[in-house]
Parts: sequence; C-alpha cells; structure tokens
Amino acid sequence: MAQAKINAKANEGRFCRSSSMADRSSRLLESLDQLELRVEALREAATAVEQEKEILLEMIHSIQNSQDMRQISDGEREELNLTANRLMGRTLTVEVSVETIRNPQQQESLKHATRIIDEVVNKFLDDLGNAKSHLMSLYSACLSEVPPGPVDQKFQSIVIGCALEDQKKIKRRLETLLRNIENSDKAIKLLEHSKGAGSKTLQQNAESKFK
Repeated sequence: MAQAKINAKANEGRFCRSSSMADRSSRLLESLDQLELRVEALREAATAVEQEKEILLEMIHSIQNSQDMRQISDGEREELNLTANRLMGRTLTVEVSVETIRNPQQQESLKHATRIIDEVVNKFLDDLGNAKSHLMSLYSACLSEVPPGPVDQKFQSIVIGCALEDQKKIKRRLETLLRNIENSDKAIKLLEHSKGAGSKTLQQNAESKFK
C-alpha cells in the first residue's frame, strides 16, 4: 500500500513536470511566431524605404534633366541644381539593405537575368529604339497578367528561377529603365520641337527682311 502511494506520487510528479514543459514550450513557440511576424514586417518596411529612396533619386534626376530646366535663366538653373544636388546628397545618406536568402540555383538565375538587362542597357546609345523594344519584352516576361506585347520566353524562365524578392526587384528595375527612356524620348521631342520652332522663326525673320 505504501509502495503504491510512492509510485502514484512519482507518476504525479512526472505528469506535472511534463505538463509544465509542454506549457513552457507552447509559450515559447507562440513568442517566436509573434517575433516572426515582426521580422517580416521589418523586412517589408525596410524594402519600402529602399523603394522610396530609388523613387526620390529618380525624381530628382528627372527634374535636373527636364525641359523646364533648360528654359530658365542660367542663374536660376544653377540655384535649382544646387538644391537638387543637396537633396540627392541627403537621400544618398540613407543606407538600407535587405539581403535576400538564395540557394545556388537562384543566385545563378539572378546573375543571368542581371547580365541580360545590363547588355540591353549598354545598347541604349547605339540603338535606343531596339533597346526599348527589347526592354518591353523583358518587362512583359515579369508580368503575372496578360502582357500587352511580346514576351521574352527565355528571360521569363530565368526570372521564374529567381527568388521571389529578386523577381520583384528585377521588375522594378525594368520599370525604372522604361520610364527613363520615355522621359528621354519626351525631352528629345521637345528639344526638336523647340529647335524647329526656332528655325521657323529665324526663317520668317529673314524673309521679312527681304520683303
């Protein structure tokens, strides 16, 4: 009888310890789950800051190279460029880096995709029209919806092999490049238009002198 009571107490102690360990483990797991949510929120916030930095730099650069900047006095342009350079310098002081975890295959896919985009960029000066068309086909390869134009199937298979975060960055880079090309086209057309209008005015003035 006494031995039975001892055994019962021992079993009760083991049960209490097991129950306590399970509760403690559950609490720790719950804490880690909450921390995981915060870690992902931190990465998303840092990524948003990275994107905002890219957008700000692009906007400052766009203002500096805008047609409006060419149509103001030298003194005003110099003053505005000083302000733009100051803003760009302050933007560049913000350093944010979100590292993407990749396996060897994803690393190789990213290198391959980056190399293809770099090759197209290097052809901008030689043939802007073809380079733009090529970039459009690369960008279409990154779209989840039905693309508006041709798709570079080879590039699409390479991008699919990249990590999800890298896929988003590749798409953003192509969007930025296409916007820059579009802005360049507009600037060139405006410049040609202003030159054409200026030439026409000069011709009219010259003709009026001979009348």
